Amino acid sequence: MGIFRSLKHYNYRLFFTGQAISLVGTWMQRVAVSWLVYQITESAFLLGLITFLSLIPSLVLAPYAGSYVDRHNKYKILMITQVILMLQAGALAVMIWFKVYDIFWIAALSLVQGLVNSFDVTARQSLMVNLVEDKEDLPNAIALNSSVFNAARLVGPALAGVILSALGEDMCFLINFLSFIAVIVCLVMMKLTLQEHPKSRENIWVDLRKGYDYLKSSPDLASMILMMAASSLLVIPFTTLLPVFAKDIFNGTATTFGWFESAAGFGAFFGAIYMATLKVNQNLQKIVMVSGILLAVSVVALAISPSLVLALICTGLAALGLMAQTSSINTYLQTHADDLMRGRTLSYYIMAYQGVLPIGSLLMGYLAHQFGTQTVVAFEGLAGLLIVGAFIYNEKHRNAIKKDAISLT
Repeated sequence: MGIFRSLKHYNYRLFFTGQAISLVGTWMQRVAVSWLVYQITESAFLLGLITFLSLIPSLVLAPYAGSYVDRHNKYKILMITQVILMLQAGALAVMIWFKVYDIFWIAALSLVQGLVNSFDVTARQSLMVNLVEDKEDLPNAIALNSSVFNAARLVGPALAGVILSALGEDMCFLINFLSFIAVIVCLVMMKLTLQEHPKSRENIWVDLRKGYDYLKSSPDLASMILMMAASSLLVIPFTTLLPVFAKDIFNGTATTFGWFESAAGFGAFFGAIYMATLKVNQNLQKIVMVSGILLAVSVVALAISPSLVLALICTGLAALGLMAQTSSINTYLQTHADDLMRGRTLSYYIMAYQGVLPIGSLLMGYLAHQFGTQTVVAFEGLAGLLIVGAFIYNEKHRNAIKKDAISLT
């Protein structure tokens, strides 16, 4: 029961069930879009551009979304965003069904997805604390949520590889469209009582500034977010280049790309299971450091892998490290941020993760076009080691200052 203890909560159980179904469709759509774009354009740069458009709104809108979510009903926001994302998937399905292979409209719909996700992810993360009555189960709930996300990442791409080859991209988009029904039904069934905080009468931009000032006065939270931003810019974009490894470096097909995505999902799933088994009050900073090193070393190994099997193993290990790192940072922020500032704190995390990632994807896609995919991915891994080193140095320096302050008192 320990690993699944947060499922005893009715609302979280519904949330978990809906996500488990819908996320399989979401991953199928991601794989289908990536494969479709690379098939049409054969350009690593345009592949990075589509990822850029689907995530860049988080960089601009995430802090605003955090302030907005803190002011409004998180549940209603989540319901609205799920309906819009369902329609976006339906639009892609219709477009490809009628053989409209237009990169402009694929890019436009990716941008719509990014705009909606800016509010959806912030609302979903902020709502998590309200789905679990016993707050000691919150870290487990966050880890299980990551588990289902990565289990879907394992199953979704594998299904997508088969369906892409047999039925085409449009069927992947249609399945994703239908999968949103599960989320919406589960949301409707919830018995949720949200604690009403008095709405701020100040301008929303003033609230946004308060969120920034809060992080500035909380160096432990800020250092986690800065590490996430650096990794998103320089390390995590290796995932955007996986279609290039599948098609060009290892001369594969859509099925081969599905193997890469499933390997990443397999590794991340085990990372999430590990996070779900952690006890309360675990040293999350240490997990962030160790997982960051695993991520960086595995990315370097992926870049120089001489065989497909070894490349798949390295992809899985890199995803395991990435999963543990992001889940640890997320859990730390959710359990240490003030309740009134949680939405804004998480919005900066989302900005650092999903908002900076498109810039990194676009940059690494361009560099891969100029210098070669394997060279750039090796650079990403080395950059990851430097980022972890900087984080360790900062933690030691901050702890030394804290000890000095205590000794003076």
